[in-house]
Amino acid sequence: MGSLRTLLRYPDDIYPLLKMKRAIEKAEKQIPPEPHWGFCYSMLHKVSRSFSLVIQQLRPELRNAVCVFYLVLRALDTVEDDTSIPTDEKLPILIAFHRHIYDTDWHYSCGTKEYKVLMDQFHHVSAAFLELDKGYQEAIEEITKRMGAGMAKFICQEVETVDDYDEYCHYVAGLVGLGLSKLFLASGSEVLLPDWEQISNSMGLFLQKTNIIRDYLEDINEIPKSRMFWPRKIWGKYADKLEDLKYEENSTKAVSCLNEMVTNALTHIEDCLKYMSALRDPSIFRFCAIPQIMAIGTLALCYNNVQLFRGVVKLRRGKKLYLYTPFHIII
Repeated sequence: MGSLRTLLRYPDDIYPLLKMKRAIEKAEKQIPPEPHWGFCYSMLHKVSRSFSLVIQQLRPELRNAVCVFYLVLRALDTVEDDTSIPTDEKLPILIAFHRHIYDTDWHYSCGTKEYKVLMDQFHHVSAAFLELDKGYQEAIEEITKRMGAGMAKFICQEVETVDDYDEYCHYVAGLVGLGLSKLFLASGSEVLLPDWEQISNSMGLFLQKTNIIRDYLEDINEIPKSRMFWPRKIWGKYADKLEDLKYEENSTKAVSCLNEMVTNALTHIEDCLKYMSALRDPSIFRFCAIPQIMAIGTLALCYNNVQLFRGVVKLRRGKKLYLYTPFHIII
């Protein structure tokens, strides 16, 4: 009933939603018949429906590499995110994860719902990884190793300064940008600019900072232990404890802190535009541009919005799909 009310309130969403339904059906028909590839693409659709649509724009070989890359890092992120895993057990898993992707017998049960399925049946991801060309494998292994080490570092270290914040975001997202650039290069579709590492990193930082801002309430209310990624250097100007920002009596200071966080994220926009303007392959451009547009829309929704400290703030699905349309993602 709530969905019907939303459609009646926003009738312009109906057409993009119908196109999305067609796109999902088309994507499902493109899932390879082999069990391990079928698992990978089905799981990709479950853990990120929007990403599974955008990835369909890529050529098959590159699409397979990006699919595996995403699932490997999603699995790594599942280990990091599971606050029920004891630190002394979690650290060696994060540090050695890049070796586990070569082992089709390895799995580790953690996470919930579809993420638990991903971890329990990780051997399918490993099987798919081992079928990729060596250039793709090397890029995925390197980034997984660096990301796991970075995540392990911040398990034992809080985000205090803005430099800490940038370093954490580099490990969990900037490296994704670097890895994708390496995959694009390995595919022969793109060349890298001299400053490719900096601008690839910025692509990831902008998306990650948007997610960290948007997910404030979810992270601060995490059970059994809060997850705190906002840097103390920023929130410490407005509150004694980060969790204090969610209380109504602190609304004015909370919004001021939020706006400073959004402003910080926007410092990466110039690099993002430079990165995308250098892309030669239209399908890769679409693949990269859509998440950036979604992030800009999300930040616009978050800015000066006290509701971020009260509940979920996110773009309507119909609005997201409407933004996809100029890129011909949904056809």
